[in-house]
Amino acid sequence: MDGTGHSFRARPATTWARRGLTPVLQRVSKRCEVSSIVAVTPDGRLYARHFRTSVSSETVIAALRHFRRKVGAPLRVVWDQLNAHRSRATRDFISAHAQDDAGAYLPAYAPELNPEEQCNAIVKGAMANALPDSVDDLHRLARREFGRLKRHPEMI
Repeated sequence: MDGTGHSFRARPATTWARRGLTPVLQRVSKRCEVSSIVAVTPDGRLYARHFRTSVSSETVIAALRHFRRKVGAPLRVVWDQLNAHRSRATRDFISAHAQDDAGAYLPAYAPELNPEEQCNAIVKGAMANALPDSVDDLHRLARREFGRLKRHPEMI
């Protein structure tokens, strides 16, 4: 609420379509996606790893290796209840690197506790009206927007 008793609401994403004409977006392919795995340090530094597939145990392990190289060890990993985070392969990897990685899980549904969710929301909001021509364009756009966010640690 502001001083006048009015509450603030987030503005919905807008398009350049004429009023009353809902735009129809055509998909380039049946499965066009870029998934991002994000690491946020306690001092607000952001690291992102992007994959042209959905998040799996393999992508989680690749991201952990990447973050360990960038941030250093030991890592304190706090994650949600995604199946790829709880899989046997991921647990085995964490166990094999117990001196480097330690994990803790957030409650089953607690996006407000997960800074990665807020980063994703900011990036998705910035990409709301994007219409990439290919998965490569989508990948470049995601990298660019996470790069912009990285330069604004106060938003993280």
